[in-house]
Amino acid sequence: MPLIALLALAAGTYALRLAGPAFRDRLRLPDHLRALLAVAAPVLLVALVATATLTEGHGFAGWARPAGVLVGGVLAVRRLPFPVVVVAAAATTALLRLAGVG
Repeated sequence: MPLIALLALAAGTYALRLAGPAFRDRLRLPDHLRALLAVAAPVLLVALVATATLTEGHGFAGWARPAGVLVGGVLAVRRLPFPVVVVAAAATTALLRLAGVG
């Protein structure tokens, strides 16, 4: 990524983060829009995880990666320490690939 694009992205992100507290009392959003915005972030996060988990290039990534993500998700929900979650997810994926599950 060119340096100018990176700096523009950083400046835009910082400006958006400052806009929240600056406009909190000045901008009134309708209740239906507030409800929609409340669920937008989790929906986008799930879509990103699903895309990164299930696809590689233009095709299916295989069963090992989704299994590793599933193990990591279960351990994260059970509130295990983050390094344990990451190592368990990576180990699950690696062992399945080693076994030829791919």
